[in-house]
Amino acid sequence: MSKTILIIGGTGLIGKTIHEMLSSRNPALKILIGTRNKGTNPNHVQIDINDKNSFESLYKHSINLIILCTKDPDNNALDYAIKSKIDYIDITKPTSELVKSLDFTEKRTIESKIVFSSGWMGGIAPLLLYSKGVLANDVKNVEILVYYSTKDKAGKSSADFMAENVSKPFNFYKNNTKVNTKHFLNSKYHVFNFDGKNRKVYDFDIPDLYIFNQIEKIPTVSAKLTFDSNLITSALGIMQKINFFKILNFKERKLIFGGSGSGDVSTFEIFVSHSNSKQEKVVLKCQKGQSELTSFSTVLHVEKILENSFQNSVYFSHQLHNPKDFTVLLTSNSSISIY
Repeated sequence: MSKTILIIGGTGLIGKTIHEMLSSRNPALKILIGTRNKGTNPNHVQIDINDKNSFESLYKHSINLIILCTKDPDNNALDYAIKSKIDYIDITKPTSELVKSLDFTEKRTIESKIVFSSGWMGGIAPLLLYSKGVLANDVKNVEILVYYSTKDKAGKSSADFMAENVSKPFNFYKNNTKVNTKHFLNSKYHVFNFDGKNRKVYDFDIPDLYIFNQIEKIPTVSAKLTFDSNLITSALGIMQKINFFKILNFKERKLIFGGSGSGDVSTFEIFVSHSNSKQEKVVLKCQKGQSELTSFSTVLHVEKILENSFQNSVYFSHQLHNPKDFTVLLTSNSSISIY
């Protein structure tokens, strides 16, 4: 029986890439695109994510799963999925909105699969860690170090995220205690595996901080990021230190974080310290960058949900998979390598 998927935000870069990958791998699927401007495409459905009433247009479609690829601060899509008993996966939420959405689900009766996949690059960091045979209760510290190129194809969406969140405080965790910080503070140097260059990395907020500590119960979790230019990264650190971002409006901050979008490599490294002091490292590199990795990870999560082998409940995307099986599937994409 053919299934119908709705991609809300399907005209953006990530949404388009997910659409292309799903169609190629699963030609029997019917894929609808939820967009504010319907146009003439018969597979487009007009939805305004900020208008609950616009979701009434969906009732005439027999939708099996909703993929959310756009901001939904009021959880309107989540609310519709729960009310309509439709499976749902969200890849868009920063940490604060993820926590808000989790609280939203706790007050509802869940009669479908609700999946949060908002961690870095589709929420796959725990799977990479556990694929090495690591058990969460044996881990005392996780550190994620991210290399991000200003030439990444997802430059526009990343610029939007940074422009909106660069001045907002967030927490990392040290021995289960929240430590308050902001993006581009507390630098150190790190030599990235993929090119052997020594780069300055700064505090960076990703939902994995919350997921590893609050869901996986790992006591100490941190994340740091660098851009492809040490000069740019250091300049951002200085701007944050002198509170320069606070005097800029959204458009001005967005100009600072904008990139060419021509495409480039993305990589991140996960460092793990065990309770017995043993240390391990996992490295992932995607030659085609963030959009490719996030989209392909999401497609693998969607295919797993469609197997219909899970009870109705709330999940994080890493809870859907056997970690070793997932890494085999992930590296079937020739642009992705794990070592």
